[in-house]
Amino acid sequence: MEAELVLASSPTDAGISCWDLRSGTEHLRFRSCSSPAHGLTSVAGRFLASSQLRDSKSSSGSIFYWSWNKPQPEVKSFPAEPINALASNCEGTYIVGGSVSGEIYLWEVATGRLLKRWHAHYRAVTCLVFSDDQFLLISGAEDGSVRVWSLLMIFDDQRREEAKYLYEYSFSEHTLKVTDVAAGYGGCNAIIVSSSEDRTCKVWSLSRGKLLRNIVFPSIIDAVVLDPGEHVFYAGGRDGNIYIAALNAQVNSSSNYGFHIIGSLSEHNKAITCLGLSMDGYLLVSGSEDGMVRVWDTRTRNIFRVFRHAKGPVNNVLVIRQPSHCNPRTSMNFQAFSSRRHVLPSPLEKYSYSHDDNIDTKACINCQTYNNIADVPNISFQTMQNQIKELQQQGSSAATEMEMERLKLERKRSMQMVQQWKKMYENLHQFCVSELLDGNEHESASRHNIRTEDAGNKV
Repeated sequence: MEAELVLASSPTDAGISCWDLRSGTEHLRFRSCSSPAHGLTSVAGRFLASSQLRDSKSSSGSIFYWSWNKPQPEVKSFPAEPINALASNCEGTYIVGGSVSGEIYLWEVATGRLLKRWHAHYRAVTCLVFSDDQFLLISGAEDGSVRVWSLLMIFDDQRREEAKYLYEYSFSEHTLKVTDVAAGYGGCNAIIVSSSEDRTCKVWSLSRGKLLRNIVFPSIIDAVVLDPGEHVFYAGGRDGNIYIAALNAQVNSSSNYGFHIIGSLSEHNKAITCLGLSMDGYLLVSGSEDGMVRVWDTRTRNIFRVFRHAKGPVNNVLVIRQPSHCNPRTSMNFQAFSSRRHVLPSPLEKYSYSHDDNIDTKACINCQTYNNIADVPNISFQTMQNQIKELQQQGSSAATEMEMERLKLERKRSMQMVQQWKKMYENLHQFCVSELLDGNEHESASRHNIRTEDAGNKV
């Protein structure tokens, strides 16, 4: 089983805690971090990045980078305004940040260049998440809206000028602030789940652009996470409960909590602020304002392990695959690696400088197979030329590194898919066995009744 790490951060200056998910071993503690909710991310497993909440009076923001073998932040960036939500795509080529004014900033990680900036919401952006195929970016905000952005559209200036709206979809059914968004598998055909201070979680279809399900909870929900099999999702409430809501199962309306809510987990003393899941979906990680991080076995619904953050409330948890160089057993020369300075990317630009206007924006987006030619996005000739030019200009070492990262990501996605199919098979097998047993019992009862009737007739 592949090793996984749990990372936790706080809005107070308590640093970033790091533990092994299954053994409970504490790794290096990263210092000088006071992150907002959804402000902590792992950039393709190469390093950690977090937006900072240090001075509420300051007009500029800050984003820090930590390498895996040093406790202090090594790179500090100062965007034009405070950044709330922070996210990175799987390949680690882009970092996106959602600001307090509703702007979204998109930087190139390798160079720190500010590639794109656009007005996304009327109020502060609260959460950002990429779709699993990395083509879509989903944002939630204090204005109650959830919006879906196509990166192909963002990078294509011609399509942006021709489009009536920059976003693909704008879901505005929430009446209060959006607190979290989770995306399922399937790219543009996936479902997404959003939570809000209006005490609802809404399930949306990206293929239809419609609301599929509205679930009302007993408490405000601040965090949601999807089960890999997408049978249920977990919702962390401000009442300290983690609610389990059904996506596909038929649920009796007489549930103790409400329609579609099939159970809960309850051990935290204060509000649940963040949730995460292991790759196989069997371990659920929850962070709370009580400063505790609890790990739950989703099969038994019992606590598997408890971690305590340094101080203050926990507002971010990440569950990531352990980088190979963080484990001495998987590194042939770990001491040599630790002693060698690990070079991090350049700081992120504060503004998109005017001299960049004369330089073609380079964008590299993974290719995707389409079954129907009508489904292929309309990409301008200039955008394709920019992408080809970038690939041609890459050096051999850079290309090799990117290929290695791509292979690692493909392996991770394959393992996630295997676990998903395995879980679906187990559920299907259990269902078939139950149906078979019920059928046998019904048949036995019928035969018994027939024999009883025959015996009565003979008498």
